[in-house]
Amino acid sequence: MKSKKQVLFPKHQKILEQVGENSKLARKRRKLTAVQVAERAGINRTTLYQVEKGNPGVSIGAWFNVMRALGLQDDFFK
Repeated sequence: MKSKKQVLFPKHQKILEQVGENSKLARKRRKLTAVQVAERAGINRTTLYQVEKGNPGVSIGAWFNVMRALGLQDDFFK
């Protein structure tokens, strides 16, 4: 069975892209590689790449685990 593509309004897609970019910047500020964050988050490198690009098809659990791996889990509510 094919998965359905997530459709968002452009302004909402921009929000996801900004959150993804912020997580990428946070990773780089912490001097962590993508492999390190993916391992700490329990996801594969491709999924991390999709999070950092703001892909709406990535599960909320993966998004949360990336934030947790970066020590930003408390910001998840903001």
